[in-house]
Amino acid sequence: MRETDGAPTGPASQQGMRRANLALVLGVIARAPRSRAEVAAGTGLTRAAVSSLAEELIGAGLVVEEGPAAPSGKVGRPGTALGLNPDGPGGLGAEIGVEHLGACVVDLRGEVRAWHRQEIRNRGRSPAAVMADLAELVRRAAAEAGPRPAGLALAVPGLVGIDGALLQRAANLDWEEVPLVAELRLALRAAGAGELAELPLRADNEANLGGLAELWLGGGPPHFLHVSAEAGIGSAIVVEGRLLRGARGFAGELGHVPVHPDGPRCACGAHGCLEQYAGESAVLRAAGLEGIRGDWVALLAERAEAGDEEVRQALAGAGAALGIASAGAVNLLDPAEVVLGGGYAQLAPWLLPAMRAELAARVTVRPWADERLTVSRLGRRGPLLGAAAGVVRSVLADPGRLRA
Repeated sequence: MRETDGAPTGPASQQGMRRANLALVLGVIARAPRSRAEVAAGTGLTRAAVSSLAEELIGAGLVVEEGPAAPSGKVGRPGTALGLNPDGPGGLGAEIGVEHLGACVVDLRGEVRAWHRQEIRNRGRSPAAVMADLAELVRRAAAEAGPRPAGLALAVPGLVGIDGALLQRAANLDWEEVPLVAELRLALRAAGAGELAELPLRADNEANLGGLAELWLGGGPPHFLHVSAEAGIGSAIVVEGRLLRGARGFAGELGHVPVHPDGPRCACGAHGCLEQYAGESAVLRAAGLEGIRGDWVALLAERAEAGDEEVRQALAGAGAALGIASAGAVNLLDPAEVVLGGGYAQLAPWLLPAMRAELAARVTVRPWADERLTVSRLGRRGPLLGAAAGVVRSVLADPGRLRA
């Protein structure tokens, strides 16, 4: 029996133990379909306990019986395999970008069940107007996927506090002090999606979610620096398989690390930030394409592929600046890899050579090899996938909350 301040809490302890065991059983099943006997062997629980917990997970719609388990080599009939329910409560993700909106649903196995993206210029629009468009996209994705999702997570290009509710600042949207969760709940109700407005909902920085998607879905190592770009530049720092958030949740602002302290003034108020050399506006200006509208990453990739020398030189300059900033992070954090994600993944062929040269020249106190600079296979899908997958992982970590 556990005691707190001298007061016995036996029933609470038993409930907490059952929730922990539900998560333990579900975690084993999530790795691969298992019979009840195999789950018992993998968890150390009795077969009777596993059977009871499995029935609860089946009742919650999280687990299904898939048929005979794979032969184990033991005498007797194989048991029935338990697997994650593809029609169970999945994760709903949403994304606000400077030039787009997105919504998706992934099931408990991480498979995408619905994917919607709308190209729309959000810079300078009011949060209420953006949320109204996003709510409709979210409603459509949820309706297409079927079962009611377990939660909703929102990716945004700005500083979000640890509480996951308030956007402090998004310079590229021209937003400050926006109560994201409250705004999105209001928009969902106005869109006739009141049931979605009642879901657990939190927001996070899009670079953080892109980095977590790399860890969970992209095969990222336990220690890496994920560097990504859309309009601005963000990064996620993963240490021992966990996101490093910092004291207030704002860690990873690589775009505002100065690479040339006497350089041009940045929107953040400082001078010579990385975004002034490798962000959207800077690269387009260097490529002679300042002022264009639409998908700047796709345009640059197309022109570079076609041999446009001015674009290639602009990307090489961006790569050098990225290499300088990344080298500082590598020297400070010692990650196993630096991973290019977001729009940079699509532009990697023209960024990598200069990045490699700067990293080789500046990471000198420990061995550095070119293969430690890698490219995400998730690319620009990372933040939205990370948002939806994060909801699923919260279910797998505590399935009892769905029944609490």
